[in-house]
Amino acid sequence: MMSVRRIAPLLFFALMFTLTGCLGDGGASGSDTQVGRLNFHGFSGLSYQTASQSGTTNARGEFRYYPGETLELRVGDLVIASGVPAQAFISPLEFFTDLRADLQIPRVDDEQLRTHTLTEQALLQEVKLLNLTRFLMSLDWTQGVREGEGIDIRQRVIEQLNAALAALDQPIDFTVSQDAFTAGGDTPSPANQVLASICFYPPDSELCEAPPTEAEIEAAPERPENEDDWDPDVTYKEELQAKRDRILNAVRSLDEIDNEDARTYLRRELQAISTTLAKRYYLEHYVASHPATDTAIKSVRVKKIGGRPQLGEIEAISTRPQDVTVHAWSWQDAEVEYFVSGPPDGESELLIAFRPENTYRWVRKSLRVIIR
Repeated sequence: MMSVRRIAPLLFFALMFTLTGCLGDGGASGSDTQVGRLNFHGFSGLSYQTASQSGTTNARGEFRYYPGETLELRVGDLVIASGVPAQAFISPLEFFTDLRADLQIPRVDDEQLRTHTLTEQALLQEVKLLNLTRFLMSLDWTQGVREGEGIDIRQRVIEQLNAALAALDQPIDFTVSQDAFTAGGDTPSPANQVLASICFYPPDSELCEAPPTEAEIEAAPERPENEDDWDPDVTYKEELQAKRDRILNAVRSLDEIDNEDARTYLRRELQAISTTLAKRYYLEHYVASHPATDTAIKSVRVKKIGGRPQLGEIEAISTRPQDVTVHAWSWQDAEVEYFVSGPPDGESELLIAFRPENTYRWVRKSLRVIIR
């Protein structure tokens, strides 16, 4: 007879309670719309539009949609994505049509199982993705995007951004080369022109004023060496120069966030999404024990907290096939079959990889099989 260890029921209820609060794929009370989220920690202040819904993302980056709709996203008047299939989680990798297509092709890892993470990591080298991410990170009010925080794009920033966009000679293009996108100096790129036009401080801050010009500084009197001779009603050359330096040093540019900063941020968000998705699924038991004489086919099923698994694909391997052999698997039944093929005191681990429907992401779970 097979002996198995099951996860305690109380743990299931605790997980269900926790995930109900943090997953954005359920309809709101009294509404059959779904709630999606941009990245894990969110982009606030983005305008979104589907065929039936529109609004502004909140601090969690949430938006509403009906299944099957696509999403347009804007920061102010600047469209940053369109035609994006609306779903529970959307990352910037899905903002671009070709990258969305690439995400559907999983890669095989060292254990010869399919995974989406290798595909994601490869796409983090895409210049247009990095250009867009650096720009959005630069619009964050605090420009920190510390771990555990989302990107906070405030209305004050959006208003200034819209004014700057209207004054551009050419539009912002995320698909140009990195050098063209981040150009500074005497001929700054459109993205850097926009950033230079935005003051990320309260309206009454000195840092939001126009800096004194070189001509104004040159025309001002020099401050006397003797402090007793300073006139409080006179603005000296040194004071104007210091004010100009403070204001210019407060101007943001894309150079302050490099490609590695953007990749680190994206990796963190992608990992958080994958972890959250994986927590929704479990195996009906995590340890199985069989006598060596029992070579009948056994099975283990994938379960989902709060519903049916509804898998798109599944596969499995045994880490010690001489002891435990994988017989077959079925994505329709969310099940893997195996049988004991080794002597007493042997054991193996079944590694089960599966892709839930309506996502390119793969989840991996394991079952320890002990032979008595």
